[in-house]
Amino acid sequence: MPLKYRALAAVVTTVLLWASAFVVIRAVGGVLSPGSLAFARLVVGTIALALVALRYRRPLPRGRALAFVIGYGVLWFAGYTVVLNWAERHLDAGTAALLVNVAPILVAVVAGIVFREGFPRPVVIGMLVAFAGVVVIAVGGDGGGVADTLGIVLGLVTAVLYAAGVLMQKVALRSVDAVTATWVGCAAGLVATLPFAPQAVVELSHAPGSAIAGVVFLGVGPTAIAFTTWAYALARTDAGRMAATTLCVPGIAVLVSWVTLGEVPTALGLLGGALCLAGVAISRRKPRVVEAPAEQVELEVCESGVSQ
Repeated sequence: MPLKYRALAAVVTTVLLWASAFVVIRAVGGVLSPGSLAFARLVVGTIALALVALRYRRPLPRGRALAFVIGYGVLWFAGYTVVLNWAERHLDAGTAALLVNVAPILVAVVAGIVFREGFPRPVVIGMLVAFAGVVVIAVGGDGGGVADTLGIVLGLVTAVLYAAGVLMQKVALRSVDAVTATWVGCAAGLVATLPFAPQAVVELSHAPGSAIAGVVFLGVGPTAIAFTTWAYALARTDAGRMAATTLCVPGIAVLVSWVTLGEVPTALGLLGGALCLAGVAISRRKPRVVEAPAEQVELEVCESGVSQ
């Protein structure tokens, strides 16, 4: 399979699994507290990733690269996960997803300046269209969810943690492979959530089988698999374009929560989801390169030779 199609497959896998995570967190969050759920999820994810990492036997990051991996692991795997679990006690899955996906806007702006990725027209237009979809979803609501001020604040905090994690990860991936970066980052997040371990043991011992199954899914799917496919794709494309792709997550999350949790979306919610998908499609397009006519090129070469 050509590289560009492998990267596209990785992006699609990431988006679908991350969208489903909002729904599963919403379903399991009534049984497990935010910290316990985060710790249990990261235990499963770290074990799954360790098995893969041991098979590939890649060298562990060192020095500056290790610092960036640990940094985004603590911010994204630990901080983001705990705060998101907390937020979804106050927000429905769709609203939580749309608030978190303010992050791609932050990533694109910082990446355009700091990483000098610039602001390609398709990315800018696509993000505006997708963000318009997010706004439409916010205005339309989901018809059956909940939202309060604390939930909205927590949702925006997760967006900031997400954006910071992506930007740190982009730097780390310059010298660390995707599997190792994800595994070490997840392990760092697990260490950061160790204070929740005793509470997690107590809650899991009384949790129903469905909640435990949800934890296993979150650890294997949205954590081990999705973060690895995300890192694989991020290492092979611009941070801004990758972040813009995740703007379709709210639309998918709204639809999945409708089917599984009965959080019925409004007509505006469906329209917003369609705009998110359209915006992502636009952002993935490559800018058209206008080639100068052969006569103009020859003239420029001649003029350059004369000036020298």
